[in-house]
Amino acid sequence: MGPFTDLLDWLAGRGLEIVLIILGSVLVARFISWVGDRITSRIDARSTGGDVLVRSEAAKHRHSLTQVLTWTLIVLVYTVAAFYVLDRLGVPVTGLVAPATVLGVGLGFGAQRVVGDVLAGFFLITERQYGFGDVVSIQVVGGGDPANGTVEDVTLRITRLRSADGEVVTIPNGQIVKVVNLSRDWARAVVDVPVPTTADVTRVNDVLRDVGRAAFADPELRRLLLDEPSVMGVESIDLDQVNVRVVARTLPGRQFEVGRDLRERIVLAFAREGLTITPEPPAAAPAPARQGAQQ
Repeated sequence: MGPFTDLLDWLAGRGLEIVLIILGSVLVARFISWVGDRITSRIDARSTGGDVLVRSEAAKHRHSLTQVLTWTLIVLVYTVAAFYVLDRLGVPVTGLVAPATVLGVGLGFGAQRVVGDVLAGFFLITERQYGFGDVVSIQVVGGGDPANGTVEDVTLRITRLRSADGEVVTIPNGQIVKVVNLSRDWARAVVDVPVPTTADVTRVNDVLRDVGRAAFADPELRRLLLDEPSVMGVESIDLDQVNVRVVARTLPGRQFEVGRDLRERIVLAFAREGLTITPEPPAAAPAPARQGAQQ
């Protein structure tokens, strides 16, 4: 009965304390996560105003910073709880300093990439290179095609994108070498209109200006435009055509939608005015394979 009695006493004393510490840490972590979710939800609601517009730069930064702080506080809570549990188990915490130092050095060499990811993530967030909701193009170490999409999550270690095809792309922050932010402050929709060299460029410019004025007067498109689209004139001259450029400043991330709308308006306006848009030349057919010499 002696050992059994000692076990009951330990469970009623230190064992109960360990259970309470674990339950308390889980509840505190859940509470921190709940508060973080509430804060990010309020940030999103204020920045969108009930519409699916792109968030402001300050809102995107606050959203990312809240996620990082939430994750850091949860890790801190579980770390402190682990030390208290070890202390209740009778493990001398002060005696773990030297082994922890050796273990930390070993992890430092073995987990250099993780440490690099965390440091890179810290600078990405503090320098506001991008945030939640930004449309970005990220080039990673080793070259290849960049990752394009909308930022769905930014932590100290990884960046998660949602591509135009709905695919989720996860990128370690330490592997990022170049970031192109397509939705910072404002964006620009660029439309090049190819017309034959025989066309009246002055008339083409007049028609494009009318299209820009009509687009800016449209309430549906006006909310995406920062000012009236402008005609830049002839951008390039080829053998059979000239390219006339139209540009429009838009809300960040909405340049693609505005560009599609302007192209549709330009095609309809040219059809009404009897103007012609030069079609793209067909792809060259592959050369026929040479026949071998006759036997």
